[in-house]
Amino acid sequence: MEYKQVTFELLAHDTVRVTTMKPRNLVIYFDPFKLPREGSLPKADVLFITHPHYDHCSVEDVRRVVQKKTEIVTVPDTQSKLSRLDVAAVHLVRPGQELSVRGLSVRAVPAYNNDKEFHPKENEWVGFVVSVEDVSVYFAGDTDLTPEMQQLPRIDVAFLPVSGTYVMTAEEAAKAAMLIQPQVAVPMHYGSVVGSSQDAERFKSLLEGEVRVELLH
Repeated sequence: MEYKQVTFELLAHDTVRVTTMKPRNLVIYFDPFKLPREGSLPKADVLFITHPHYDHCSVEDVRRVVQKKTEIVTVPDTQSKLSRLDVAAVHLVRPGQELSVRGLSVRAVPAYNNDKEFHPKENEWVGFVVSVEDVSVYFAGDTDLTPEMQQLPRIDVAFLPVSGTYVMTAEEAAKAAMLIQPQVAVPMHYGSVVGSSQDAERFKSLLEGEVRVELLH
């Protein structure tokens, strides 16, 4: 999907690759997991990792896309898994922190469960709001519908988990999209570990006529 000359790809589960056009030509990954095995992959300029679970912080997949100039933005709980990587920098963040990385404005935002034990709020795991070439991207991470979503800035493209079990259901994700009001909502976190394309289709049908939804796989 292309939005204002920024390309968005959902590669698997909730692995997102963002590619910008000139002048910077940046390649950005979120939570690489089960990356395609065939062919070479574009190397990351910036890599975001939301929390240490294996389907979000897969060292095997991270190694396939990092290079010496890669900068990683992640939470302290992933530090030990990433300690041997030969990269330019690893920036550790907690919810509410803001920073600039390779010209990107980045805000770490809370991502947690309300009534499940998989992603406790006290762990301080995150999602990200990233400004990419004047496009505001919200990558929610593994989260339920939370009160903090009401404080998000204007969002152009929102990636929201829809599979239930560990994260929001399609119904809850649709409520989140109505609250956030992005220009485009993209369902993720299905078809691999948990959930199916039916969850994504349900999410889309619930938002018909309200929020534009793009299914990227």
